[in-house]
Amino acid sequence: EVVARANATEYGLVAYVVTESGARQARMGRALDYGMVAINRVKITGAPIPFGGVKQSGIGREGSRHGSEAFTDLKYLCLDVA
Repeated sequence: EVVARANATEYGLVAYVVTESGARQARMGRALDYGMVAINRVKITGAPIPFGGVKQSGIGREGSRHGSEAFTDLKYLCLDVA
């Protein structure tokens, strides 16, 4: 019920979970529909962290190598060098 209620919001930037159970930590991390999930801690951001949310909290990420992906286009180039 807790996960269903948490996911029922139109926003999804960050969720916080406090639990000692390792199994519950893994379950909640997978089940919560948020761009970031903090488990047993308050500080969640920093330079190497892909900061961003889902739903009405935005799309994409900023920071880390994932933040630059929105500004790049992938191109495959196949050359015959013979």
